[in-house]
Amino acid sequence: MTIAAIILAAGRSTRMGSNKLLEFLRDRPLLRHVVDAALASRAYPVFVVTGHNEDTIRATLSSSDVSFIANPDFAEGLSTSLKAGVRALPSSIDAALILLGDMPLITHELINQMIDIFNASPHALAVVPTYQGEWGNPVLLARSLFDDVQRLEGDAGARKLLHTHRTDVIEMPVTCDNVLIDLDTPEALAKARANHQG
Repeated sequence: MTIAAIILAAGRSTRMGSNKLLEFLRDRPLLRHVVDAALASRAYPVFVVTGHNEDTIRATLSSSDVSFIANPDFAEGLSTSLKAGVRALPSSIDAALILLGDMPLITHELINQMIDIFNASPHALAVVPTYQGEWGNPVLLARSLFDDVQRLEGDAGARKLLHTHRTDVIEMPVTCDNVLIDLDTPEALAKARANHQG
C-alpha cells in the first residue's frame, strides 16, 4: 500500500514563546529531525503542513524532498492542519502517517515498524504506538478514516476519533518513551538538550 507522511508544522508555538520547530536540538532544527526521519522511512510522499512562519519553515526545508500544504486556518487549532493535510492527499494514497513537528526523537525505524504492522493488518483503521499503555505519536490512519478526519474541530488531533473506533486500532507497544515526548515548552527543550547533547 502507498502510505504518505504528513508532518504538522503550522502551529504558533504559544507555550514556547518562539517558533519551537526552528529551535535546535543537536545539529539541526526540531522540524528537520522529524522531516529527516520521515524521508528515511518507507513513507512516501512526505508532506509538510505550514501556517505560522510559513516562509521561514519553507526556507528551513528548502533542501528536503517534501511537498508543502498551506493551512490558512492554522490559528483555529491542530485539527485544521490535520484536515488540510489529509484533504490534499492524492487519491492514490491508501493511508497517512501523521507526525508532529515538535517530536524530534521519532525515528525512521519506528515509522517503518508502524508501516509493517499496518500492511500486515488489512482490516485495521489505524496504528498507534504505546509506551506503558499510554498512546503516543505518530499515528497511522487508513484512508477509510479520512472523511471522519474532516469533521474534527479545535486544537485536537485524531485521538478522539480513534477512541470511537478503538476495536479497529492496533496498539504497537514500544520500549522507549520517545513517542510521548513533544518539545513544546522551554523546559522540555532544555531537558531534551541535556539528555541528547545539545
